[in-house]
Amino acid sequence: MTLQREFFVRKQNFRQFHRQALRACVAALVAAGLGACALGPEFKTPAAPAAAGERYTPTPLAARTAASAGIGGAAQQFAMGQDIPAQWWTVFRSPALDQLIRGALEQNPNMAAAEAALRQAQESYNAQSGSLVYPTVNGQLGVARQKVSEAGSGNGGVFNLYNASVNVAYTPDVFGSTRRTLEGARAQVDYQRFQVEATYLALSANVVTTAIRVASLRAQLKATREVLDALNQQQGVIEKQFQFGAVPRNTLLTQRNQVAQVAATLPPLEKALAQSRHQLSVLAGKLPSEAGMPEFDLASLTLPESLPVSLPSALVRQRPDIRASEEQLHAASAAIGVATAAQYPQFTLSGSYGSSAQTFSKLFDAETTAWNLAAGLSAPLFNGGALSAKRRAAEAAYDVAAAQYRATVLTAFQNVADSLRALDADAASLKAQAEAESLAAESLALATQQYKLGGISYLVLLDAQRSYQQAHVALVQAQAARYADTAALFQALGGGWWNRAGGVPAATAVSAAAPYGSAK
Repeated sequence: MTLQREFFVRKQNFRQFHRQALRACVAALVAAGLGACALGPEFKTPAAPAAAGERYTPTPLAARTAASAGIGGAAQQFAMGQDIPAQWWTVFRSPALDQLIRGALEQNPNMAAAEAALRQAQESYNAQSGSLVYPTVNGQLGVARQKVSEAGSGNGGVFNLYNASVNVAYTPDVFGSTRRTLEGARAQVDYQRFQVEATYLALSANVVTTAIRVASLRAQLKATREVLDALNQQQGVIEKQFQFGAVPRNTLLTQRNQVAQVAATLPPLEKALAQSRHQLSVLAGKLPSEAGMPEFDLASLTLPESLPVSLPSALVRQRPDIRASEEQLHAASAAIGVATAAQYPQFTLSGSYGSSAQTFSKLFDAETTAWNLAAGLSAPLFNGGALSAKRRAAEAAYDVAAAQYRATVLTAFQNVADSLRALDADAASLKAQAEAESLAAESLALATQQYKLGGISYLVLLDAQRSYQQAHVALVQAQAARYADTAALFQALGGGWWNRAGGVPAATAVSAAAPYGSAK
């Protein structure tokens, strides 16, 4: 048999023996960890607040809100127990808004950061799983050339040393430290997953409310300019009357002052509109200077007449911020188990198999092989109370997380209650404001006619102009409030992420989202 053939056969024998030894060693080490218990509390999902009942407010809401004529005046009905569509913004029936939100979800950097944080948490969990659950197996192959002194034994000289070995180490999870560590890491992954959902919800809601604000400001600008045009026309008449001596100079100055005051309200409105447009561009992941942003007006949005309202008992499972806070509570519970297990002994098992020879051809001979199995036990005997203090600290951290969870739940219920009451009040306010605007317009028309005929003084006309201007702008603001608070209700209820087709996460929901106008 040639040297090459002999080397190949020995190498194959070594590999076969190595596989068998490794399998037996790993099986023994893993079996040693079976039957382990996990110390610390077993986490249970907090129940919904018992006092929630079937309503969010102290007194029941009316079945329908008030109705009024004009934009945003439709009566809205609260559909208790009805589910929320996943793409909730489609209830406004605006293709431009739907397209803008989809683009924002794809391009907004905050959304990308949340998704990246989720991937980071998942890979951190995978790394911990690999290093804690399974034995570590390391292979080593080395060669060294060395000279031994001849002064001592007289057997000195220069020689080569070849070695090859496989080392296995395992720490059985007897008291559940590994289980609790991975439980906490898994909770952190779920926390980041709900953070993605929370970012998804906040982004879509911010786009909607900013678009509504843009529409409102445009309408307020239009209304103010209409009032200003009417005042300028009236000023032209007074200027001629003053030239002919029909009115005193005080009347002319008062009219000019009124025109100047109304004109002074335009720059702040224009500034607010420009800033809102800039914000809308940034939410969409674009620079403010980029073109292509849609223009919104209130007439292009449809106010939904039926508003789905989740039952209070379901809210704690639907709000992403509550679910994220719950996972932080879960991680804090697991940390107590880790701190408790640290107070108990730790077992270690290890083994190695290899060979060492002065020539490479003998590296895999039977007489050059060596192996060992070892078991170890380490137990904390005295640490000055450090481990007990760490456990108490973990318990205190759990109490912190529990208090924060309760605060998040209370805030969530407040958000829904505020939104429901706001919608009811918005409808009543819009109805009253529409009537006030109609009466103010009628009074202004009558006052203008009477002033032309000399039936009333200029001061009476001036009061009518001021009343109409205020009523007209307030009407636009009341219309916008109904749209904005409708969006706030959907956000307060969680946004319907749980109804996404196939349960896909927010990170992949944009491409899988249903087309505009569908229910889910």
